[in-house]
Amino acid sequence: MARVKTGIVRRRRHKKILKMARGFFSGRRKHFRKAKEQLERSLVYAFRDRRQKKRDFRRLWITRINAACRLNDISYSRFINALNKANIDLDRKILADMAMNDPESFATVVKQAKAAL
Repeated sequence: MARVKTGIVRRRRHKKILKMARGFFSGRRKHFRKAKEQLERSLVYAFRDRRQKKRDFRRLWITRINAACRLNDISYSRFINALNKANIDLDRKILADMAMNDPESFATVVKQAKAAL
């Protein structure tokens, strides 16, 4: 059986890894083995944090809604309960945006929700 050299295949694989490792610090972008190790870890972080980002934004929205609700003399949990009873279908992203950028319309939503209680 003939001997197979991996020159072209190896070079392509190394170039692909080193291209993805651009922006890493020091030898982690220059040396293949270090770059490969760091890239594997970075991809794990990226996968994890794509899911974590959704949780973080939901927490941020809830915090903003809670702050705006307190200004309108109602707690967050009672406000969400009142929204459900009033059949007002606004998600937390929209509510948080209203609370930050349009407090008057948020106050009207709170009044409608309080009326349902």
